[in-house]
Amino acid sequence: MEGRLLTVLVCLISTVAIVNAGDPYFFYTWNVTYGTASPLGVPQKVILINGQFPGPNLNSTSNNNVVINVFNKLDEPFLLTWSGIQHRKNCWQDGVAGTSCPIPAGQNFTYHFQPKDQIGSYFYYPTTSLHRFAGGFGGLRVNSRLLIPVPYADPEDDYTVLIGDWYTSGHTALKNFLDSGRTLGLPNGVLINGKSGKVGGKNEPLFTMKPGKTYKYRLCNVGFKSTINFRIQNHKLKLVEMEGSHVLQNDYDSLDVHVGQCFSVLVTANQAAMDYYMVASTRFLKKELSTVGVIRYAGSKVQASTELPKAPVGWAWSLNQFRSFRWNLTASAARPNPQGSYHYGKINITRTIKLVTSRSMVNGKVRFGFNGVSHVDTETPLKLAEYFQMAEKVFKYNVIKDEPAAKITTLTVQPNVLNITFRTFVEIIFENHEKSMQSFHLDGYSFFAVASEPGRWTPQKRNNYNLLDAVSRHTVQVYPKSWSAILLTFDNAGMWNIRSENWERRYLGEQLYVSVLSPEKSLRDEYNIPLNTNLCGIVKGLPLPASYT
Repeated sequence: MEGRLLTVLVCLISTVAIVNAGDPYFFYTWNVTYGTASPLGVPQKVILINGQFPGPNLNSTSNNNVVINVFNKLDEPFLLTWSGIQHRKNCWQDGVAGTSCPIPAGQNFTYHFQPKDQIGSYFYYPTTSLHRFAGGFGGLRVNSRLLIPVPYADPEDDYTVLIGDWYTSGHTALKNFLDSGRTLGLPNGVLINGKSGKVGGKNEPLFTMKPGKTYKYRLCNVGFKSTINFRIQNHKLKLVEMEGSHVLQNDYDSLDVHVGQCFSVLVTANQAAMDYYMVASTRFLKKELSTVGVIRYAGSKVQASTELPKAPVGWAWSLNQFRSFRWNLTASAARPNPQGSYHYGKINITRTIKLVTSRSMVNGKVRFGFNGVSHVDTETPLKLAEYFQMAEKVFKYNVIKDEPAAKITTLTVQPNVLNITFRTFVEIIFENHEKSMQSFHLDGYSFFAVASEPGRWTPQKRNNYNLLDAVSRHTVQVYPKSWSAILLTFDNAGMWNIRSENWERRYLGEQLYVSVLSPEKSLRDEYNIPLNTNLCGIVKGLPLPASYT
């Protein structure tokens, strides 16, 4: 219990807490600025939060109210999203172009969100322009409340490990490159917590472990396009949590962490007292890129061995690893009841949506999309247009079909918004006809990733679904020339983004929004627009609509 008390108390650092009859509030002030750093040894302009690259770790507990006043001191508009936080009834805080006007340069905006009935490992990052390529990201952890048991002993300490690929070109140059109609080449390297290390070099330790103690490492792939394989010399990784769900605890030599995904592992310091390398290397690229970071046993002065553990080969290994992940049915998550008390496999599917990715040239420039439509963001955020009952002036609903054409040869560039009936149980198929690895994320929800297989999906493939203990999560990978299926109940009213986690593809149109409207227009189902909401586009200067009751 002492370890968990310490973890919760850390939330008080750099915050002011107000505890009343309700859930506690924690207040933060973040200054977003440009700075200079050399993540790969080359000085470049990066985005700092309170002078830090990566940004500060945000440490919270289930149901806490998190209030962050973000001052945008950049020279262009800026938004942050909180990847994996569901924002129940409150898509206004999601921080994407379809729900929010960006924070103008020189101004501020206060986010107020609550990780309601959530635990787990997440991260935040910018969604405007290609700011994510410059930084502005950081870890976001949601701890269990003290009264809710977790299915493992309290670790000695809790570490955040942000891994991902990196480019040495600035975000503006990369944006201009994409806007000119070209795609980005291979990344220039890989980072661990904003740094790159060299085998045999003078690397300061990123983490320290006491012999005999067990530590929790939260691994998040915050990169742009590359799956990262993570491993530690001579140490097993015991997987315990994945994107907000406790999982059956298997030991792994290494883990494939796809873009946008977060895993929590336990690592026991049960080896000889010396330094050990963490290794992060890309997968499924023509050229492997890698980096190392040092873990030091307390008091040791023995350098790490230069013999690194090898990465796995091929994506069949990765697919089999995915199939080994299982929901822990007996463990409690954010609530006292066991995770397995929700029997998703017994619910009737009311709608099937197949999303097929495609790539095409539009006016001489590369675009990506779903089902023949390449999404483009609008000056007026989609949710604002809908809330002010002006949707028809900004976008059309359902411009794609649930079952796309057998062959997609062209792309239409327009806003892509699906209307989904509130509280329906829906099956979504992501089908990847290309030779590249893909990863997809859904805001506002967790879903059950029930299957991933090579080839094309057919209704008969449902016979292969895991309808008992698939992990509830918010990101799913799709292997080359393969498909993945997810199941979920759309019970969170709002406007929610489905996007490629390959940021190049997302920027060039491989995303869409789902509009989930409650017919009641009641506070029971969705919160009113916050009074501090920035208004832009055609709703700028308009009075707010009548409040829900």
